[in-house]
Amino acid sequence: MKETVGTHGLVFNEPLLWEKGAAGRNGFSMPPRDVPESPLDEALAGDGPDFPDLSEVDVVRHFTRLSQWNFGVDSGMYPLGSCTMKYNPKTNERQATLPGFTGAHPLLPAELCQGTLQLMYDLQEFLAAITGLPAVTVQPAAGSQGELTGMLIFAAYHKSKGKARHKILIPDTAHGTNPASAALCGFKAVAVASNERGVLSPETVAGLMDEDTAGIMITNPNTLGLFEENIHEVARIVHDKGGLVYGDGANMNAIMGIVDVSQLGVDVMHLNLHKTFSTPHGGGGPGSGPVCVTSELAPFLPVPRVVKTQKGYELSEDFPQSVGKLHAFYGNFGILIRAYSYILSMGAAGLKKATQLAVLNANYIKEKLKGDFHLPYDRPCMHECVFNDKNQEAYRVTTLDIAKRLMEYGFHPPTVYFPLVVHGAIMVEPTETECKQDIDAFIETMKAIAAEARENPKLLHEAPQITKVRRLDETLAARKPRLTG
Repeated sequence: MKETVGTHGLVFNEPLLWEKGAAGRNGFSMPPRDVPESPLDEALAGDGPDFPDLSEVDVVRHFTRLSQWNFGVDSGMYPLGSCTMKYNPKTNERQATLPGFTGAHPLLPAELCQGTLQLMYDLQEFLAAITGLPAVTVQPAAGSQGELTGMLIFAAYHKSKGKARHKILIPDTAHGTNPASAALCGFKAVAVASNERGVLSPETVAGLMDEDTAGIMITNPNTLGLFEENIHEVARIVHDKGGLVYGDGANMNAIMGIVDVSQLGVDVMHLNLHKTFSTPHGGGGPGSGPVCVTSELAPFLPVPRVVKTQKGYELSEDFPQSVGKLHAFYGNFGILIRAYSYILSMGAAGLKKATQLAVLNANYIKEKLKGDFHLPYDRPCMHECVFNDKNQEAYRVTTLDIAKRLMEYGFHPPTVYFPLVVHGAIMVEPTETECKQDIDAFIETMKAIAAEARENPKLLHEAPQITKVRRLDETLAARKPRLTG
């Protein structure tokens, strides 16, 4: 490569604020009092919290320096497979900070917050149109909570039929939270092995599906980045036994605007707004995991539900079969605004184009790198492709070594060691928001690292050397994390 993104740039150390402060420092000047001073009773006041004394300069430099340690989607390419770290358009941020939204209290009566209720109602309608599933709730506050909602709906549906069921089929290419969501609702997870093509075989599903199985949770495209080509037959087998089909919509970025999910046989599906619909991702939140269902399952959706009446929009709890309320108030509303803004700004054609570019970019990377890195499933992929370190085994170079070396070139590593069905997996998702120039730079870097693995593997074994924190003992870092700079 002629030039790398990574460099030996100046990175400041930074102490904790309590170590940085000094008695007597102030970040602002209080205006003169216009009333006599009246000290609080010591018994009421107490010692007060231990806040550090800081100047304005102290505070600004502290957070600026911390920001320089961070790598985010605004810094560069973030090719995390199965996570869809696409760029967050700044127009979405502008809409989310409009005073009418930020100043709305969650306990306002419906007549004083018609705008916010209409936004939620319209967003539900948009998501219904995008998925083909007619009934939607935007209440779940994360994709994981959306999964939990889906499993609660499964349980409520079977209970309404007079017979509880106790098992859920979960493919080995599903997302890792699927078994946990099922277990929280009292279901036993039954693993379903994928076939040699990396997808589900109808015969395998038929052998496991019985009258005590509530249904199946399918990630489509799956975590290998492959479309479940037998989905129609799998859904038929499950439905014939009275079960339901859950669609994990975390990978919706690969089929948005192209696939009508309802036509695949899916009954319940959650969406990750922080993935497919460009809202901020990471740091534990905020998130949003809307759930879309068929008309038959609409009565089980959480309450309160946003409904449209002759008087306007309101929150209704008049749904006796509902699984109930998921949490206080109504989701992370600012995230709903961002997704709503994204959908309006893109339009139907733009959303479809985003999907096409995401799939194109992933296949471009797959074709360019499959000579340097082993490709377990050499077939067209969807929005992500999965390599592994098999080609580097002879040089004692692992997936972890490759990821650490990528950091020195200035790239955030892709997802590693997932999905578990691929040993030493390297899972790359470029998303649609990266241009060809940046993708080519990533490809050149990966090729350079593959060459280094052959010619000088020590470089990879010791990487990273030029980052703020050098390579850690992975076991020690997990057990005794260092929480200061």
